[in-house]
Amino acid sequence: MKRILAGIAIAIVLILVAGLALLPGILESRINRVAGHQPYPVPEDAQSLHDRLAVVDLHADTLLWARDPLKRGSRGHVDVPRLAEGNVTLQVFSAVTKVPRDQGYVGTSGDSDIITLLAMVQRWPARTWDSLLERALYQSEKLHDAERRAPDDLTIVRSAADLDRLIDRRNGGSRSVGGLLAIEGAHPLEGRLENIERLYEAGYRMMGITHFFDNELGGSLHGLSGEGLTDFGREAVREMERLGIVIDLAHASPAVARDTLDMATRPVVVSHTGIHGACDSPRNLEDALMKRIAQAGGLVGIGYWEGAACGTSPAAVVKSIRYAVDFLGVDHVALGSDYDGAVHVAFDTSELAVLTAGMREAGFTEEEIGKVMGGNAIRFFRENLPQG
Repeated sequence: MKRILAGIAIAIVLILVAGLALLPGILESRINRVAGHQPYPVPEDAQSLHDRLAVVDLHADTLLWARDPLKRGSRGHVDVPRLAEGNVTLQVFSAVTKVPRDQGYVGTSGDSDIITLLAMVQRWPARTWDSLLERALYQSEKLHDAERRAPDDLTIVRSAADLDRLIDRRNGGSRSVGGLLAIEGAHPLEGRLENIERLYEAGYRMMGITHFFDNELGGSLHGLSGEGLTDFGREAVREMERLGIVIDLAHASPAVARDTLDMATRPVVVSHTGIHGACDSPRNLEDALMKRIAQAGGLVGIGYWEGAACGTSPAAVVKSIRYAVDFLGVDHVALGSDYDGAVHVAFDTSELAVLTAGMREAGFTEEEIGKVMGGNAIRFFRENLPQG
């Protein structure tokens, strides 16, 4: 009987372990969805144009999930094979390190965190369970490991020189995809200025000030305080600029955005967002701030989900891009999908030619399409990443 009971106990444990192992995939399948659709018709001339473009996306949260980025997945929105299919030259991979249970566009407290459980279930190293910094470092390690395993398919971009080498390779016929590391909110600094350089050494070249909740640097667009940069936040901005880290104002409170613009000596980005004039959503910063970001040489990435574009169809995204180009100027608009960021979309990264086709149909010139689809981002990173 004891042997039978022991066998039953072992079986129960194995079932529980197997169930936990499946949980991240089940969760992601529900929240990183692509709406069912027939293949989008892309005219031959639009596909030909798309194939000549250097496509760049400013934001995807792929590294959070229990998937090998080198394998074509059956869930989520981004992996290297699908990036290659979509003719993406450069994908910005952002590290998510904390998500509150009460996350929303308004009134998020930041008093809780669901990433702790996700890290445990996905079998991240124990060092990540109680450290936001270690979670960021681990996600960098995941991308570096993928680069080591497939250097012909994935190249991490740390400098303008790296970007130029990537483009030269692609011009020579390579399908290699570039990856640039970013931080979704600067709470992984854990209140220590020296951790900015530690993250820089780990390969991070873009950093958000806040995510969905207020942190040591300042207020979030979705938080409780509405405050601007703290003294620590100002020191952090200066240190980011010293190192050549691009500052991202996605999710920043209006006060943080204004304070950052007041002191910044280099252009900033809003990596994934919409424009109020096209979509009156609490997720989007006010138009006047967007205008100021553009006038300072910044870049605004247009997202593909409901909260950013007030629709998920290719036509809805193109409508937001059209407004942004007319309002901000064509040199300041880019793509910022928020792929794999707990969003429902109508197309994944392998289908990006549908945006080229939609923009062409909407009357954009080839020059405008080339700039928005990636040309602006390539220029921006050439000018603002560390040179060597």
